[in-house]
Amino acid sequence: MATLVIRNLDDDVKQELRTRAAARGVSMEQEARDVITRDVRNGNRRLLKVSFDDIMSLSRKPAAPIDSKRVQDEVWDYLYESERSR
Repeated sequence: MATLVIRNLDDDVKQELRTRAAARGVSMEQEARDVITRDVRNGNRRLLKVSFDDIMSLSRKPAAPIDSKRVQDEVWDYLYESERSR
């Protein structure tokens, strides 16, 4: 295992890291390791920020029937597109 020293970290970033670590019940050091590891392993993929309303809208009956074949095709296209971009 390697050691990494991070200098000149903004105070607000450090505080947010501490807050997130406390919410998960881990040390700030563990939270930093997890964040760095997750970001490096995800590469250029970015997580989308989803609102509560977006999540709740998934539980509502759709206005029109869902074309599951089209949805499946879109999912496969998305997956293959991300494979080609690597």
